[in-house]
Amino acid sequence: MITWTITQTDYQTANGFITCAHWTATAVDEGYTASIWSTCSWADGTPTIPYADVTMQEVLDWCYASGVDKDATEAALAQQIALQKNPVTATGTPWTTA
Repeated sequence: MITWTITQTDYQTANGFITCAHWTATAVDEGYTASIWSTCSWADGTPTIPYADVTMQEVLDWCYASGVDKDATEAALAQQIALQKNPVTATGTPWTTA
């Protein structure tokens, strides 16, 4: 299951328009978790719904329309989960017992 969340927005106090959204996409599968986070920015007044009236889904839609590749992000999360389930690298020292 993948959950997309807007964790914070930056907005102009004078007009209430959002200029930046901080987002996180998190995948959970059989106890394994992977996350990707980033930001998406707009020129002042570009998204036309003021801060007080906007929904999280509307901000996510703005992010997708502004270049956040939802499908590629979700594929990267699936790959992270797959690597957790079947790791191709490990860490440790051979002289130390677990």
